Amino acid sequence: MNCIIVDDEPLAREAIKMLVDSHSDLKLVGTFNSSESASVFLENNGVDLVFLDIQMPGSNGIDFAKTISSETFVIFTTAFSEFALDSYEVDAIDYLIKPVKTDRFQKAVEKVKSYSKLFKLNDSDNNNIETFAEDHFYIKAERKIVKVNFENIFFIVGLKDYVIIHTENQKIITAMNIKTIGEKLPKNKFVRVSKSYIINSKHIDSVDNNTVYIGINEIPIGNIYRDFFFNEFVTKNLLSR
Repeated sequence: MNCIIVDDEPLAREAIKMLVDSHSDLKLVGTFNSSESASVFLENNGVDLVFLDIQMPGSNGIDFAKTISSETFVIFTTAFSEFALDSYEVDAIDYLIKPVKTDRFQKAVEKVKSYSKLFKLNDSDNNNIETFAEDHFYIKAERKIVKVNFENIFFIVGLKDYVIIHTENQKIITAMNIKTIGEKLPKNKFVRVSKSYIINSKHIDSVDNNTVYIGINEIPIGNIYRDFFFNEFVTKNLLSR
């Protein structure tokens, strides 16, 4: 996979470069100290992956990510954990905290490889739901038509032009808008908690003000979705003394 690094700090660029160079599946084709210089490069060169800092002079990483092609994956690299929710709002595939550890870097790259492979197996058609029933639906995925039971869905992630349906044992990826699938799911069971996430309330283990916990997964709660989620799915079901 061709990739570039965008970071205004020379030492940070070098640290990510060392990680990229150590990974046989990655080929570094450019490093840039600003969003503006990277943007010029991307106008004439396609890349598979961008390692992108958030806080930079001029255009910050969040704003720059909104301009990057939907065919390019973005992994944010930053020293500030408070930007995590913002990163998922612009369809970043992962979020690495500096200094980036080797095992965490490896996990992020493997995630890109996995999603990239599965995306290529799917049709470009944006209407991949075949049928919807009371407790399940059929959907086109990986050149097959797959039955998905509502109760088996843990959560759904919207990423670029696809949705990834997470069940206990698999990830089902299909070309579809997250809004489209959200409108068809039972409203008493499923709730959108951010721009990129729909969750099945049945599988919630716990919540705090910013996060829903489902198994080992930590799902961010977006500001515009927080009140509805808590009012309809948490507060009204909260036992009081």
